[in-house]
Amino acid sequence: MISPRVSALTIALVLGGAILLAALNQFTPVGSALHVPPYVIALVGKYLCFAMLALAVDLVWGFGGILPLGHAAFFALGGYAMGMYLMRQIGTRGVYGNPNLPDFMVFLGWKALPWYWYGFQWFPFAALMVVLVPGVLALVFGWLTFRSRVTGVYLSIMTQALTYALLLAFFRNDMGFGGNNGMTDFKDILGFNVQADGTRASLLVLSALFLCGAFLVARFIVLSRFGKILIAVRDTESRTRFLGYRPESYKLVVWVLSAIIAGIGGALYVPQVGIINPSEFSPANSIEAVIWVAVGGRGTLAGAILGALLVNFGKTWFTSALPEFWLFALGALFIGVTLLLPQGVMGLFGPRFVKAAVTSAPTISEEEEAPV
Repeated sequence: MISPRVSALTIALVLGGAILLAALNQFTPVGSALHVPPYVIALVGKYLCFAMLALAVDLVWGFGGILPLGHAAFFALGGYAMGMYLMRQIGTRGVYGNPNLPDFMVFLGWKALPWYWYGFQWFPFAALMVVLVPGVLALVFGWLTFRSRVTGVYLSIMTQALTYALLLAFFRNDMGFGGNNGMTDFKDILGFNVQADGTRASLLVLSALFLCGAFLVARFIVLSRFGKILIAVRDTESRTRFLGYRPESYKLVVWVLSAIIAGIGGALYVPQVGIINPSEFSPANSIEAVIWVAVGGRGTLAGAILGALLVNFGKTWFTSALPEFWLFALGALFIGVTLLLPQGVMGLFGPRFVKAAVTSAPTISEEEEAPV
């Protein structure tokens, strides 16, 4: 299945790299050649959050056979939950000095805090919502679609329609989430200045820790008996159903888990970029996440992380050096990988690093007894 060597290397590079960058930022003089500037810390932290979204996409696409074109919705919902907590921490330090209402509500003429904002002044409640909101939405959506046996391109279109509907809803000022401008001007997180270099470095390391944790959870699942059945569902759903299994149950579990991973990535993303607005729901963001996975290597987990880092680094360079050519470069990259590297960048390393995760997934035999 997935090589233990590449798994260990992935964790070492992600966590070790984040710790090294944070240390060089905090413990080297500003004028030193080894000093890592704060903007690099924030940029890499953003990349790691995107890698969590890519990992979530790979879990359902690479192993469940579900092509999601709307996973940015779960990422954005996790971000909005964290943004609501950060807005409640501003208090009287806002432009209007209102201790209860965020500035955008005062500007729009709101008289009282909406009920769904209650509790977000407490971090544990906000952290629970980061997991619960994307998870519940994924559970409801997945239960309705999988039990109806919606598959293939129809399911992909429905996921895109979901994120587009949320995009339109969050653009409305009367939703109570800042409308088009969203939420920004954050001050503190857990009492620490969100703009301070030390806080940014800590968030970078925290993002790496959560990414490694999500990677290990995903790896454990796909290597388990549950994962074998899930891959069997991906490859031959009708045969798996004939053997007595319920494919919709397996797809629903992995769908909800991937939504939670994406939501946590979104929650870590917001304090590092300093803003959350409806553009995060854009269907283009979901399509980009699929491209990250395809570039890195579908069904490898580590490849999803690698693809997210590579493509976003390329995007940063292109949008600063040749901004008008970025979309052309992205499209050419996707076409080139599809034609020349069907297993993505990870496929270049050969079977020593990636074992059978893409080409020949393990299946269940007819002799295995299905659960009753």
